[in-house]
Amino acid sequence: MDSIVYLVPAFGIVGLLYTAWKFSWVSKQDAGNDTMKELSGYIADGAIAFLKAEWKILAYFAIPTAILLAWLGNQEGPGFHSSPLIAVAFLIGAIFSATAGYIGMIVATKANVRTAEAARTSLAKALSVSFTGGSVMGMGVAGLAILGLGGLFIAFYQVFAQGQALTSNEMKTAIEVLAGFSLGAESIALFARVGGGIYTKAADVGADLVGKVEAGIPEDDVRNPATIADNVGDNVGDVAGMGADLFGSYVATILATMVLGQEIEVSDNYGGFSPVLLPMLIAGVGLLASLVSTFFVRIKNETDSVQNALNTGNYLSIVITFVTSYFLVKNILPETLVLRGFSFTAMDVFYSIIVGLIVGTLMSIITEYYTAMGKRPVDSIVQKSGTGHATNIIGGLAVGMESTVLPILVLAAGIYFSYFFAGIYGVSIAAAGMMATTAMQLAIDAFGPIADNAGGIAEMSQLPAEVRERTDNLDAVGNTTAATGKGFAIASAALTSLALFAAFVGISGITQIDIYKADVLAGLFVGGMIPFIFSALCISAVGKAAMEMVNEVRRQFREIPGIMEYKAKPEYEKCVAISTEASIRQMMLPGGIALSVPVIVGFIMGPEVLGGLLAGVTVSGVLMGIFQSNAGGAWDNAKKSFEKGVLIDGVTYKKGSEPHKAAVTGDTVGDPFKDTSGPSMNILIKLMSIVSLVIAPYIAKTDGKVSHVEKAPVVMKVIAKK
Repeated sequence: MDSIVYLVPAFGIVGLLYTAWKFSWVSKQDAGNDTMKELSGYIADGAIAFLKAEWKILAYFAIPTAILLAWLGNQEGPGFHSSPLIAVAFLIGAIFSATAGYIGMIVATKANVRTAEAARTSLAKALSVSFTGGSVMGMGVAGLAILGLGGLFIAFYQVFAQGQALTSNEMKTAIEVLAGFSLGAESIALFARVGGGIYTKAADVGADLVGKVEAGIPEDDVRNPATIADNVGDNVGDVAGMGADLFGSYVATILATMVLGQEIEVSDNYGGFSPVLLPMLIAGVGLLASLVSTFFVRIKNETDSVQNALNTGNYLSIVITFVTSYFLVKNILPETLVLRGFSFTAMDVFYSIIVGLIVGTLMSIITEYYTAMGKRPVDSIVQKSGTGHATNIIGGLAVGMESTVLPILVLAAGIYFSYFFAGIYGVSIAAAGMMATTAMQLAIDAFGPIADNAGGIAEMSQLPAEVRERTDNLDAVGNTTAATGKGFAIASAALTSLALFAAFVGISGITQIDIYKADVLAGLFVGGMIPFIFSALCISAVGKAAMEMVNEVRRQFREIPGIMEYKAKPEYEKCVAISTEASIRQMMLPGGIALSVPVIVGFIMGPEVLGGLLAGVTVSGVLMGIFQSNAGGAWDNAKKSFEKGVLIDGVTYKKGSEPHKAAVTGDTVGDPFKDTSGPSMNILIKLMSIVSLVIAPYIAKTDGKVSHVEKAPVVMKVIAKK
């Protein structure tokens, strides 16, 4: 194997070294007074308790799944290119995904109190601490993903090659084994995102409804029993869950491109595997571009725009990736490549990467427009709050639905032009180009929950008003960047799922998916339904857990005298326990649907029907993800607009006013949209595609017959015959 492939894990190690360096820097910052440290300790302890409970449940899932994959890897037959090593890759992917979330959560619980203390000094110092905490997570996630994927590729290559050049089938086996790594990463990501989302929103809704609306106390008041659980939720949902989420997205994107790359007919200096190496190398240079760009995210004065500072880092990382990708493509790929009869050039591949970078940038700009304070969509919700709760809800739903138009048009154009340049490989490499700057995207995204926690700690510690003003400034920008990150993730998921879909078609042996067939059309409709039932289960879970939280907070206000007068301390741990138990219990069914449906449909109905199912899931899931994430983000910033005062029909309204209460209701509805079900859509569509890809060799068509019946368990044979 050419030595250039060893650059891939080397890039990952550089990212992890940066992570260790910045983690140490954050840890050395001043953590404030004893009250601040005590509150921060409660938050950290609650987050660790949740992760331990979640990991215990996930271990019960991961170990039997690995055993099943090892058994499947031993099967032989037409279309089979798997290996028992897929089980090893699955476990490593699961462990790395959990670790990615853990790194982010640990640094976030350190950075939150230090950001609050830094806000005593200046906005610039507070941004430095909170963004550095986010960059630790960004580089850690990207570093682990590149190290894991690159290291496993080298290791499995050596296992299958045994000192010789790999045959085409051996390369297929090596790459399909890596699908196990992606499956492990995405499986953990789904449970982490759904479980963390249920946790954080149950606490948030409970704290808002009883604390702000009923008791009339501030959002993060120390007297509110749910406020610690709310701050814990910011870490387990928006940090640990998000870290596992983007780790899985990052890996799936690179894997999809590698799977298609091994089908390309080329004559190069890398044994014909240059299209396989390219996405890993692009991810590596994207990590370095993100690392360099973090040093340019800074402000000098209190009046400087935090959003502009973050945009500077983001756009710089995109430009550096653009330039380095050109030299990579020119020096690695041969002049002519052919995939499934479609001929294209190395420059066509570069043009596809440009398309991916443009799509990612436009998605961020569009999402920012629909969710940022001061823009028309959020202002329209603010104005509708003046006539009550119902009109606020109507306004938010309308904004969310409208916000799907431009992103879908951008995605459609991205798919069309990337395919025009380099076929289906162009679509997948466009997604790889878009995801190359994941480290920077995640750094920007993760800074938001850190700033949110910092504001909570400042409020609970009764720090001076200017401290909360600075943290609120950061938090408002964080709401927009969080929504932007979700738009970025769903866009990449759409392109990645299309690439995974194409890989599934190739491995499963089908040549077309004919929607004139009744069973395929049925699969299409069932697939379109799945994001709806998945969202319903997630939102319902938040509602059930929030009801328990509301009753507990009301009980404490009623039964513990002196809370409102600061004479008694609320029982924070009981609210933390409610969110932990409810989220762990409620996350199982949505996760089970995503993992089991492709297996059931694939083994019983065959690959073509499964293809129809995937098409329905992808289209419906992308639309649901954009709609829910943007509606929730717009509702949130409409509520926050009242904190500075808004003008409705010539009258100024602030916190505590009736229009503000209507905005709080809208934000409460939007919470599970933007932090539970919405961001889970991108994992759902990718996970179902990856599961389908993993089982594709076992359900592949051979000589016009489906081989899955012979390989299926007895119960499946009986069902299939009936």
